[in-house]
Amino acid sequence: MLYSEKVLDHFTNPRNVGEIADADGVGEVGNAKCGDIMRMYLKIEGDVITDVKFKTFGCGAAIATSSMATELIKGSTISEALQLSNKAVVEALDGLPTSKIHCSVLAEQAIKSALSDYYTRQGIDPEPIVGCIADCEACHEH
Repeated sequence: MLYSEKVLDHFTNPRNVGEIADADGVGEVGNAKCGDIMRMYLKIEGDVITDVKFKTFGCGAAIATSSMATELIKGSTISEALQLSNKAVVEALDGLPTSKIHCSVLAEQAIKSALSDYYTRQGIDPEPIVGCIADCEACHEH
């Protein structure tokens, strides 16, 4: 299985690892099939994601996609972060082996899960904004 240099770099030197104690939104997603678990922490001021951290228990590809996803949304607006697709994460890493694409889907879902938590804490129904974050077939059709 060949990984790009960017994947190897983000795996060996992951960015934004850790927790945010006073996070405005925390999301956790997992893939039962491979055992990967991803937790994402967001700090939001106004409409901007000012800080993002993650903790991932999983394979190298899961760690690399988490790292890249955090880099891509740090400093972005909430609406920009919601537009981030797993395809964009994979492209930013110069590709992933087909058997590891599901790891990038986890990164996209973790962001949406954390934003959903953020809106819930604000007393706002997240589903109209964030969409479905359940692990259902409809989510995998994008």
